[in-house]
Amino acid sequence: MYAMQYEITLPAAYDMGIIRERVATKGHLLDSFPGLGLKAYLVREREAGAPVNQYAPFYLWGTPEGMNSFLWGPGFQGIVRDFGRPVVQHWTGLSYAEGPAAASAPRTATRHRAPLGEAVPPGEAVADAVARHARAARRDGVVASALAVDPRHWELLAFTLWADPEVPADEGERFRVLHLSAPGRAGLGRGRQW
Repeated sequence: MYAMQYEITLPAAYDMGIIRERVATKGHLLDSFPGLGLKAYLVREREAGAPVNQYAPFYLWGTPEGMNSFLWGPGFQGIVRDFGRPVVQHWTGLSYAEGPAAASAPRTATRHRAPLGEAVPPGEAVADAVARHARAARRDGVVASALAVDPRHWELLAFTLWADPEVPADEGERFRVLHLSAPGRAGLGRGRQW
């Protein structure tokens, strides 16, 4: 499993209706994309209390071929054409879990990043994080959750989809989910990814 996200930060006065319309008309195009586990079409809006206006899709890929096919194909080229070439962040998957609200449509997503401290060997730190993630994914309201690591910066990333629009404040950065494409969600594999 591979996690990927790019963030397109937009001007404070940007009409976010343009992004909502883009997702409404084009979001379904990845509903059957080969190699894609899921794509959450995410936004943050200043008028809703976010620090920025932002379009920030988040992907979980089941295969590197699917991710590469998207990045070098026409889908991502549309983003580049319309917004410029964003930095594409990516992480190696550590764990994936379906939550108690797995049958619900997600309305909110959270992203929490934390450094993988130097005081503990990486294998131990990752094993502890995976165990915590398994417990956290069983909380009420969780649709699905993934844990990943960026070994270049030694950073852990927890990404969670929630059925409710309101989630606990300490969950990290909050996004609104406009659409979920999930053609390979069932094949992402549960639990530890090694």
